[in-house]
Amino acid sequence: MLNGKAVLITGGTGSFGKKFLETALARYPKMRRIVIFSRDELKQYELAQQYPPETYRQLRYFIGDVRDRERLYRAFEGIDIVIHAAALKQVPACEYNPFEAIKTNILGAQNVIETALEREVEKVVALSTDKAAAPINLYGATKLCSDKLFVAANNYKGNRDIRFSVVRYGNVLGSRGSVIPFFLKKQREGVLPITDERMTRFNITLDEGVELVLRTLGRMWGGEIFVPKIPSFRIVDLAQAIDPDCRQEIVGIRPGEKLHEEMITETDGFNTLELDDHYVILPSMRNWTVEKFQTERGGRRCPEGFSYNSGTNTDWLTVEQLRELVRGHIDYCCQKGIS
Repeated sequence: MLNGKAVLITGGTGSFGKKFLETALARYPKMRRIVIFSRDELKQYELAQQYPPETYRQLRYFIGDVRDRERLYRAFEGIDIVIHAAALKQVPACEYNPFEAIKTNILGAQNVIETALEREVEKVVALSTDKAAAPINLYGATKLCSDKLFVAANNYKGNRDIRFSVVRYGNVLGSRGSVIPFFLKKQREGVLPITDERMTRFNITLDEGVELVLRTLGRMWGGEIFVPKIPSFRIVDLAQAIDPDCRQEIVGIRPGEKLHEEMITETDGFNTLELDDHYVILPSMRNWTVEKFQTERGGRRCPEGFSYNSGTNTDWLTVEQLRELVRGHIDYCCQKGIS
């Protein structure tokens, strides 16, 4: 699918970007070019040590910010596929620096869309988050706006052969800033802080996130939000998996935090199709019919009142399954030299 193509990843030195790069290089050795676009020169340098340019001749590094449309225009030259993973995503940081979150997550999304249109890119897949469904914090609100921009971009592409779609998934255990690294540090103190013992979250691994994006590239029509069927976990079970001997201390829900996360609200459920391993939230305005989509892709309408919520999910990770995920995260960090 990617062989012969030029691919650009915004936020390419983040957790997702690095895993996508690792997977793409192994699976599609005939990619024409793959561009890592990010702001951090040190992380780009470290990535170049891992993938030496004399061996990986198709790999390019662009220092730049999605806020800078001129730099995006230069980076998008000859690009066929864009994976938009750049974002400010730490909830407290976004709450404290709202203008910065808006500039990156919303205006940056607009810059990516307009540059993709100008540069005649073929496909754009934007990464979203469960926090964009019925958002209660600024991060979620900016990602909801971003989702709306990418969905609507299909309405004004004109005669260009380009498609924009979104993938939305939940908590990535082990990613930077997530709960596993936090708990592993707190484990040394013998106390694991629990915001609320009823709290639940969706879970997806980095590998599964990359697979979702790759599958989306093959099945997107433009305007859909793809939501994978993934398990939930209870935060107290994760703490038990990390260390059953640690004391769990209830510290209260933080500002902008939910007890349970949603990926499809009841309102979105009216416009959602269910397929074997994922859901598709259909765009309200589209240049293709639902009937044609169902004929070629399958899927059935979700029942009235349907929503996809981590607290009412039917698929749950056990303590032992969570423990295996934690071990996998530790092993991966050891292999990559990540502290």
